Amino acid sequence: MNNSIHEIRAKIQKGESSCIELTKSYLQKIEENKHLNTFLEVFSEEALENAARIDKKIIGGNAGKLAGLILGLKDNICYKGHKISASSKILEGFESLYSATVVERLIAEDTIIIGRLNCDEFAMGSSNENSAYGEVLNPVDNSKVPGGSSGGAAAAVKAGLCHAALGTDTGGSVRQPASHCGVVGLKPTYGRVSRYGAIAYASSFDQIGPITNNIEDMALIMEVIAGSDEYDSTCSSQDVPNYRKELQLTGVKKIGYIKDCLENPGLDAEIKSRLEVIIKELRLQGHEVVPVDFPYTDFLVPAYYVLTTAEASSNLARYDGIHYGYRSDQTDSWESVYFKSRSEGFGKEVKRRIMLGTYVLSAGYFDAYYAKAQKVRRIFRDKTNEILNTHDFILLPTTPNTAPELGENTKDPIAMYLEDIFTVQAPLTGLPAISLPIGEHTNGMPFGIQLMGRRFSETALFAFSNEMMQNFGDN
Repeated sequence: MNNSIHEIRAKIQKGESSCIELTKSYLQKIEENKHLNTFLEVFSEEALENAARIDKKIIGGNAGKLAGLILGLKDNICYKGHKISASSKILEGFESLYSATVVERLIAEDTIIIGRLNCDEFAMGSSNENSAYGEVLNPVDNSKVPGGSSGGAAAAVKAGLCHAALGTDTGGSVRQPASHCGVVGLKPTYGRVSRYGAIAYASSFDQIGPITNNIEDMALIMEVIAGSDEYDSTCSSQDVPNYRKELQLTGVKKIGYIKDCLENPGLDAEIKSRLEVIIKELRLQGHEVVPVDFPYTDFLVPAYYVLTTAEASSNLARYDGIHYGYRSDQTDSWESVYFKSRSEGFGKEVKRRIMLGTYVLSAGYFDAYYAKAQKVRRIFRDKTNEILNTHDFILLPTTPNTAPELGENTKDPIAMYLEDIFTVQAPLTGLPAISLPIGEHTNGMPFGIQLMGRRFSETALFAFSNEMMQNFGDN
């Protein structure tokens, strides 16, 4: 099932397979792996009906470019007529009235959506232990977390429960679980993919991104979901390249690796060693790989959490027990409806972030925290762009460690937040970044190596990533 979409399509056209057969196979594997808790809901009947319809279109020669793709959706991306909860009790029973732009585009190209995937509540977490519907297990080692917040998505792709998945990345929520599970995860350039229909956590950071087994599928899915959208004013009107036809790397590249990241005392020794081997091999292949200075690494996580919690405090104000979703039945006044519904409906981590965000936005603290963090964000962006003005890519680890044990960091929020130390730079600066599964630890767990590129440089990023996967994918 690790064939590319292109290979699957070719088999279907030759009569060697069919969408019905593939869908049934995935449904069986989902049932066999229910203990992983990746899916909150499986659209079995609907998926089989769509598979039969798309098989006919393939035979008739008029199927969309994603016919044969069976995909899972993170439970914060809207799909009309289907439940969506952001893995939170406060949206219990809520059914979406419309589809996200990315979902409409996928369906228009004959993607089969097989179900909705577990995640950290409102995409707030780095381990998928914050879901109101239970933790997700890492399919490589069930005693480990899959990463978060798109842990269900990464685990489902790794376990072969769907061919690909869509997640959202605010501070690393696609790339970090991709690293922990051993799959490919992309955070596109901010504005490259419409956010319309994705439940907002932090609006100036959030991006929808695919999780796949290979770069070819990543490129093809991005061709479909990227591009301007009248419903999202932050979405770029830049033309979408034909990514899949430009996967061949041309010429040698200049790559910078951030010294502070490689020398960070929190970086696992084997991940550091793997990066050093890759740097050496890239140089032997003719690429110029040089150390670069980014002296702000220790300030990335604090600035990120000040800004994102502030935006979360504002975005989550709409979940009040009045309009829709969960409403406490232990109320005796309108005030108690708001108070008890939000207290009972939100989980511990979401409440922690709402309170922190409300604090940094409050009178007397706004300038000291939120306004200062915005200024610091500009410094990060300018320095990162300065590096990329003279380098094609920045090379760095995706995560400081392999997947932690279940429960290892749940009692220490700071330890959990520091899991994002290498992934938050890309969303803080709005740049694209991809995690490649080209590392394996002696503890048996996979880990990713990350590439960050210039704004809207996904074409170059995919081509170089494809080369990296071919050269280093077998560890």
